[in-house]
Order: sequence, then structure tokens, then C-alpha cells
Amino acid sequence: MHTSKNSTSLLDYQGIYPCPVCRLGKIKSLSLMEAFGCDCGKNIFTADLEKQLLKMPTMQPPLTWYWNGKCWQRGQLEGREWKWYHWLLVVGFVMLPTALVALSAYIFPATPGSNLSWLPTIWVGLAFLLHLGIVGWLIIEFYQFPFWTYLRVSWRLLLDR
Repeated sequence: MHTSKNSTSLLDYQGIYPCPVCRLGKIKSLSLMEAFGCDCGKNIFTADLEKQLLKMPTMQPPLTWYWNGKCWQRGQLEGREWKWYHWLLVVGFVMLPTALVALSAYIFPATPGSNLSWLPTIWVGLAFLLHLGIVGWLIIEFYQFPFWTYLRVSWRLLLDR
């Protein structure tokens, strides 16, 4: 089998390509199937060789990547793109609770020199970080990015060096 990593080539079932999801594994055709499988993760892909695209059918709508001959172009969800109001909702979800906690800490400040005078500052920071973490977690779940697989393989590659 030839490797498509270093040369410009068309997408076909005989090639081995980098995985567009985990970006660490390789995808190759599965035996007796017109599909690709990643050797690192548990992802299965279907291909449209005429259009040079790869789909992850386990998601609805499926993620799609286009093969340009050297690498995969950005994965898209069919019919779903991030609009300006999605970003507005994300900023509101992160900033509104943080602002409310900060406002309450400003209006009702802790007594200077008390044992817990540091708590309002930590509480504001935690409100921001936790809401930002929720947004990150939702994005990872929506796109079904294999976060733990990526970390495990990255760590293994780092230790092998």
C-alpha cells in the first residue's frame, strides 16, 4: 500500500491517510467494506471518491472532510455553521454569570483582613472558568472530538521520544 502523507494523490481505498479526527492515527480501508477505519480511535468513515470527501456517518448530520491531495481540509457539519449569534450566546453564557458574581462581590465586599476575604476573587474566577469549561465540553461533545484518545496517544508519543 502506498502512503499519501508525502505525495499528492487522489483519495482511494488502497491508500493510507492521516486521521482527520484524532490527527494522530492513520485511516485505511476496512476489509471487505467500502469504508475507512482509524487505527488509533474507533472512528469509521465512508468515502465519496468522486468528490474526494470523507464522512463520519456516526454523527447526525455527519462531519465531512475534503481531501486536497496532501491533507484534509476542515471538517464541517452539513447544514450547520457557527453564526454570529452563536458566538454571542457563548459570550453571554460565560460572561453573564461571571458578571453577576463579580457585581455581588463588589456590592457586598468581604471584610478586609478577615479569614475569607480572598473568597470573592476566587469565586469570580471559578464562575468564569467553569462556564468556559461547560462551553468547551459542549463543543467537544457536539463535534464528538475524541479528547481522551488524543491525550492518551499524545502522551504515548511524547514518552516514546
